[in-house]
Amino acid sequence: MNKLLGLKIDVDTYEGMKKGVPSLLRILGDFGIKGTFFLSIGPDASGRAALNLLRNPLFLKKMVSSNAVGLYGLKTALYGTLLPSPLIALSFPGIVQDVISQGHEAQFHAWDHRRWQDDLFRHSNAWIREWFERGVAGFQRLTGKSPTAFGAPAWLVDDRVMEILKDYSFSYLSCTRASAPFIHEGCRLMEIPSDLPCLEEVGRDRFIDTIVKLLEGGGLHALPIHAEVEGGIRQGFFIELMEKVMDMGYSVVPLQSINDALPRETLPLRKHRMSTLPGRAAPCAV
Repeated sequence: MNKLLGLKIDVDTYEGMKKGVPSLLRILGDFGIKGTFFLSIGPDASGRAALNLLRNPLFLKKMVSSNAVGLYGLKTALYGTLLPSPLIALSFPGIVQDVISQGHEAQFHAWDHRRWQDDLFRHSNAWIREWFERGVAGFQRLTGKSPTAFGAPAWLVDDRVMEILKDYSFSYLSCTRASAPFIHEGCRLMEIPSDLPCLEEVGRDRFIDTIVKLLEGGGLHALPIHAEVEGGIRQGFFIELMEKVMDMGYSVVPLQSINDALPRETLPLRKHRMSTLPGRAAPCAV
């Protein structure tokens, strides 16, 4: 594993599923590489993010600097408020099958991404359990099997989530931002964290140079991207980055390949904590 890059693709919105995923499938096909698509299954309530403009000045700054409306589209900014919430992956079973048939890994990301991201810590244990039940059932309906991994929306988890995860047949998680894989103290599952930053965290001008510099030392890494961003108007940045990554001699793989290659007995046991990372508007698990 001298130069191994896991590709974590989060699908957060209806438009990301409809347009971003097919775009990324074409790009990945051109490069001959595979990734892991973490799918949001249920309603797109992205318009509720507007409530954060009142709560969090950092969120407003992020929305302006990242050109959120340009990235996600005007309709997305209204879903769940002025427009009804469309179902995300459940609206596009054909695209989900394209992901699988082209050799990519499909895993579970969310039932309702926005409500988890905004209100997880306010919700009851019963709400969290129902969220998982609905999401996993939807994933099973789309793929014919249960997910074997979970990537938490916005890298948000708590001790209750760790306990509930024990009830599912997950073989690994990708729920935190950390420098290297570890075993979660709360559920004893392997964590394959995102150690590299997102495009929107470092900005367009510095994204490619930042990632390349972080990859110069070789080793094992995981890059988080978003179907709405790298599969949308920022796909040119992603193509350029993949060209450089390939030139550096990296193998780009789904996270399952990392899970299969890492011996669990050699990994440290760790507990997550919450921290606000540079470029992010709210704390996440680190």
